[in-house]
Amino acid sequence: MLKQNSSAHQPNLFGTDLLMQLDANDPLRKLSFAIPWHYFEQAFSVHYSVATGAPSKPIRLMVGLLVLKQLENLSDETVVLQWKRNPYYQAFCGMTEFQCRLPCHSTELVHFRKRIGKEGIEKIFQMSVVLHGEQALEDTVNIDTTVHEKNITYPTDSKLAIKIINRLNKIAKTHGIAQRRTYVREVKSLRLDIRHYRHVKKRAKAKRALKRLRTIAGVLIRELRRKLPQHCVFECYQQDFLLYERVLKQKTHDKNKIYSLHEPQVYCMAKGKDHKPYEYGSKASIASTAQGNLIVGVVSHEQNLHDSHTLPEILRHIEVSRGRAAKQAVCDRGYLGKSSVNGTQIILPKKALKKDTRYRKDKKRKQCRRRAAIEPIIGHLKSDYRLARNYLKGAIGDHINLLMAACAWNLKKWLLAIFWFLFPPENVTVTDVKQ
Repeated sequence: MLKQNSSAHQPNLFGTDLLMQLDANDPLRKLSFAIPWHYFEQAFSVHYSVATGAPSKPIRLMVGLLVLKQLENLSDETVVLQWKRNPYYQAFCGMTEFQCRLPCHSTELVHFRKRIGKEGIEKIFQMSVVLHGEQALEDTVNIDTTVHEKNITYPTDSKLAIKIINRLNKIAKTHGIAQRRTYVREVKSLRLDIRHYRHVKKRAKAKRALKRLRTIAGVLIRELRRKLPQHCVFECYQQDFLLYERVLKQKTHDKNKIYSLHEPQVYCMAKGKDHKPYEYGSKASIASTAQGNLIVGVVSHEQNLHDSHTLPEILRHIEVSRGRAAKQAVCDRGYLGKSSVNGTQIILPKKALKKDTRYRKDKKRKQCRRRAAIEPIIGHLKSDYRLARNYLKGAIGDHINLLMAACAWNLKKWLLAIFWFLFPPENVTVTDVKQ
């Protein structure tokens, strides 16, 4: 066994120019040259001030971090850490020298998303569509809806009542109010009584415990309204108290129920799945090209609309995103009731008409069978591009997360096309890949 020379070491990992050390054929490097970074710098510069505030981070850095986060399915904290460790990430974001420190704090991404808003994220998504050129301009699109789940716990009446009580006690402690009772020990025992409410012999006891929790929450709300200063009640906590009272009064079969205190806009959707009959979040419409499988339109709906009523909005977004309206939209039977929307023909799977020729029958059958290609696209968006659970706040967070997931899908398609062009299989020529 040879003796190891422990004194030998590599004096330098990277030279003065980072870009000279990296593989020029790497798909991520190719993508960094294709993205029009100057367009984002001009569009987002209006959100910054020259004279006031701390020095800002480069716009290309922030946009690049947002794209990498969604493309690699990372959190805000992880993408910042991976950027420090990965030279290709740094080159993608415009660095020419290897950086040994974090580019920014992870909360800077939150502030940047708030600063550019939904309109800025729309520009990033439109870039991902335009990047594919003529392939994104197909006349026929496939449309389907899915549930964009929110990061909330499974809602129950007892859980909401306990959260309200804890919040009210916290408000009283913050303002130094001496409460008659905090009900902490009683709430703990009531929580145990509700645990087995499905059991036949314990159901009555659980109902009494739930009623008592609602009574306790009402007592605490009335006490805080009496003891808090009037200006504090009306300026700071009036909306919260109204929300709490609405939650405590709602019944099992009421409409427009509140399912989460921190996400009150969330609504319930019955999906009919055995393993998950109900999902809580927002409905999302997704449109892809019939042949290229590129996502050309996405919309997050703030209300639980019937599928056929979501068509005008998604078709309008398709026209805005790529600059051309769709001539045909192929949908499933959930969109029954619409044959044409704003000049776009809606094709649904149904029995052929007597006047249809054999060619027309075969064409409609192939179009409806091809529509199923959007189902795995939705599956990949959820499993690979952070659409399975949305961690961003509010309805605007639903729009932003959906747009960035669709943008990541389009960029991944572009990266795969470049990869197979540079490294074609042995039985496929470069000419076949171009076609």
